[in-house]
Amino acid sequence: MLPGMELRQLRYFVAVAEEGNISRAAKRIFLTQPALSRQIKVLEDEIGQCLLERQAHSVRLTPVGEALLREARELLQHAEQVLERVRVAGRGLRLRVGYAPSLAAGMLSAAVENFTQTHPNARVELFDLSTKEMLAGLESGQLDVALGVGQQRETRGLKWTPLVRAPWQLAVSRNHPLARRSRVTPAEVAREPLLVFCQRDYPEYWDIITAWLRDQRQRPRIAGEYDGVDSLMAAVESGLGVAIVTARTARLVPERVRLKTLSVAPEPLCIAVGHRANRTGDKPLAVFVEELRNAASALA
Repeated sequence: MLPGMELRQLRYFVAVAEEGNISRAAKRIFLTQPALSRQIKVLEDEIGQCLLERQAHSVRLTPVGEALLREARELLQHAEQVLERVRVAGRGLRLRVGYAPSLAAGMLSAAVENFTQTHPNARVELFDLSTKEMLAGLESGQLDVALGVGQQRETRGLKWTPLVRAPWQLAVSRNHPLARRSRVTPAEVAREPLLVFCQRDYPEYWDIITAWLRDQRQRPRIAGEYDGVDSLMAAVESGLGVAIVTARTARLVPERVRLKTLSVAPEPLCIAVGHRANRTGDKPLAVFVEELRNAASALA
């Protein structure tokens, strides 16, 4: 940047270039037209070149003006990024993330690691929560981001970004007769004690599984409801029943549990990241969402 040139002068110049009219640009940046014209003249004098061809009701960039516009936009963007990093360092960025372990496995740790490399002063807090708790946390502002089941409609002021679609499998104890099968039918599932996530905290899971069995003309034998993947897998490992889980759960399956392919399975589950819709412009949050997308792509 030339000596004496100020960022605000570059902002004024960009506004004029984008509007193609000094009067409209002056209104856009809340400056009077004469004051804006003087600032552009000061900038031209500083550079020693004419930047604008002035016409009756509009202005047009000279070749020098076009070159400055490209450089000015890049410089202003860089300046904004520098300011954002300084703001983050000053306020100690805090990102509160709710997640479901059975869905976040393999994605969340990679995303957090990459995010903290670009935001070393950030404090990322992780909360193992049910779907119900995550939705409540986003709505109340107690969570910034949630990683779980994507909602089909963007309601309740929340925005969801799909990450990956996870197929369903059947979890059985390694000593269970079905463990020796390459594929398991819905009828065979319905004959077994079925272990599920509790309906109160995971209503979308309950709806998917019961609707699938109903479509297959089967009635489930619900033998137990569990509040998390650890307790659910412990029950399966103990031989208390079988469970329908996503393939993402494979990373959390105990040694004595096997995952089997379903001959006919529910539609793959959409795993997504959600946040309040009015925070779409939050740059650190957008960076974290992008890191989750990158991590999901790497696992696909």
